[in-house]
Amino acid sequence: MENLNTIYSAFDESNGVSTDTRKIQKNQIYFALKGDNFDGHKFVEQAIKKGASKAVIDNPDYQGENRILVDDVLKSLQELANYHRKALDIPIIAITGSNGKTTTKKLVTEVLATEFKVNATKGNLNNHIGVPLTLLSFTHNIEIGIVEMGANHQKEIDFLCQIAEPNYGYITNFGKAHLEGFGGIEGVIKGKTELYDFLIENEGLIFINRDDDIQVEKAIDHKHYSIGESHLADCNVNFMEANPYVKVEYENVHITSQLTGAYNYKNISAGIGVGRYFGIETENIKKAIENFQPEDMRSQIIEKDEVKILLDAYNANPTSMEAALKSFKEMSSTEKIVILGDMFEIGETSAKEHRNILKLATELKFDQIYTCGQAFENAAKNFDNVEAFKELKDLKTNLQSKDFKNTFILIKGSRGMQMETLTDVF
Repeated sequence: MENLNTIYSAFDESNGVSTDTRKIQKNQIYFALKGDNFDGHKFVEQAIKKGASKAVIDNPDYQGENRILVDDVLKSLQELANYHRKALDIPIIAITGSNGKTTTKKLVTEVLATEFKVNATKGNLNNHIGVPLTLLSFTHNIEIGIVEMGANHQKEIDFLCQIAEPNYGYITNFGKAHLEGFGGIEGVIKGKTELYDFLIENEGLIFINRDDDIQVEKAIDHKHYSIGESHLADCNVNFMEANPYVKVEYENVHITSQLTGAYNYKNISAGIGVGRYFGIETENIKKAIENFQPEDMRSQIIEKDEVKILLDAYNANPTSMEAALKSFKEMSSTEKIVILGDMFEIGETSAKEHRNILKLATELKFDQIYTCGQAFENAAKNFDNVEAFKELKDLKTNLQSKDFKNTFILIKGSRGMQMETLTDVF
């Protein structure tokens, strides 16, 4: 505890914290984290030379001026974040789920920021290191903090809740993501609802999608605020269309977003519902939703000459892939093709899930289906109308020989497939 007080005193006078000497700023505290393939202690001297006010270490061989020796650097970072969270004493909203976490986080942030001073998770800093860094980026002038929480195994959300101590929480959905780590869809549900468990135990409030039977079952008997199309919802948001942009109706006001795909309706609803709960004026909610632009390869529309591309290549799992295909089918276009990359981290069900996706794509009768990756190549042997390529370079070569004028193209795959590089072909 003595070291924690020492670190927090230094933190209070610092310019924040850093774990990366490539990005460190003057008067920040450097935490020398270790991993399987790296040791931050090797960069302590560099951090000090670059202007770090202190370096937190757990290897006594690196002791010296402006160093604070602790038992475990990572644990100290996490404890410091929790200590700071308590000192801030502000409402914190935690957001987790299988799909749509980042989009929902950004929408909620944009809506609340119209009337509050808000800070939120940057990028995908949503794990056991990212959540502490997020909390430590919150300053004392912040009125509401928003923390995204990611997980690929059980007990991870519970651990992150112990650090962030959220007052509010929202689960976007329970999908077929990280099945390998969670051990199936039931494991996903159990792991994600650890957020509910924490909020229930600590008398927090759960935001729920009133149209999601699992969320209703898990949270309806506890302190909650519901959002959705159901007439039972505390905040009623109605889906209107997604052709290609999602349009909703809220309090007799039509809101046209810049997000594509009907699946984004739930993310938009969450932004609206959380905003309403915190008293945001309808006109400010409308302005925030309509001005929000997707980025980072998340449902982006890219127009190139006579080709329109829907790029959704930040990540993919069976649930998000199915939603993307069904939504794409409903969009207006003379000719539509889909280009799908392998889905990762779905464990022993991988072959079955890839076959299911190709079966769905075939049933939806797209003009052409292309795939990339070993898993889809194996699955494609059962489908005559699928052109499958194991390597991305071979798919690119094939696409370059085709004419795609007046075509709408969906590109989707797991991040590691680098499907976004295909946009250069058209």
